[in-house]
Parts: sequence; structure tokens; C-alpha cells
Amino acid sequence: MALLSLLSRKCVPFTPLDRELAKCSVALVTAAGGHRIDQEPFNIADELGDLTFRGIGGEDAVTDLMVTHHHYAHSAADRDINVVFPLDPLRELVREGVVGQLAREHVGYMGYTMQLKLMYEQTAPAIAEYVDKKAKADVVVLTGG
Repeated sequence: MALLSLLSRKCVPFTPLDRELAKCSVALVTAAGGHRIDQEPFNIADELGDLTFRGIGGEDAVTDLMVTHHHYAHSAADRDINVVFPLDPLRELVREGVVGQLAREHVGYMGYTMQLKLMYEQTAPAIAEYVDKKAKADVVVLTGG
């Protein structure tokens, strides 16, 4: 995946789309602290920030998702996770033929951290590799909280 090579060169991770979106697989990656209800919540007690991430399946129901984060007001996302993790709108775009398909896997992580070097050198490349290997995505939509 081009994102991996860009991260290794320490560049801004942008790669122009070289095909029609209607033929692409799209993955969501959110820094909003999104994860499945049955997964371990992010550690909001860690003052430096939790650098782990959670895989979210493409077939997971939005009602099975939640937010664990304490550095932004997420009451709207608590009512409708699509506010920060637009899985249902993405599914609608697939049904309409605007997007080729939903990726197999998506990613949630807690974007707050005081450990920027570790985020840049370890977590971000691990997320990029996860998206490349597990999600098999052509396009990644990044969202924040």
C-alpha cells in the first residue's frame, strides 16, 4: 500500500486516486475512540494517552459500536456513532454504486496522546499495515472526534 511507503519516507501520506471510486474498497479509520462494545475500552486513565487500536469488522452493526474517549464531547456520537464513524452512510454509497465495496476491516483508536513520537513511529505504521493486510482497502477515510 502506498501509505506504508509514504510513512517510511516521513512524508505527508497522500496518494492520488488512480481509479474510479466505484471500483474501490473503502475503509474507515477514526481517531474518535470508536470500538465494538465487546472490545476492551481505550484506557482513558492513562494521562499520556492509549496508543492501541481496535479492528472493527465491515459487517459489524453500528448498534454494536461505542466511543471511549475523554478529550472531546462525544454525546452526539454516543447517540449515533455515524457522526464520527460513518459506517451506515458508507454502506449507502456502496448500495448506490458510488463506492465499489466496504473494506473487510476498519480501525478505531483514541487520537489523544502525549506520546507523539511513539504514535508516529509505531501506532500509525501499525494501523497502516493493518489496513493494508486485513482491510484490503484501496481508499481510507480518516475521521476525528
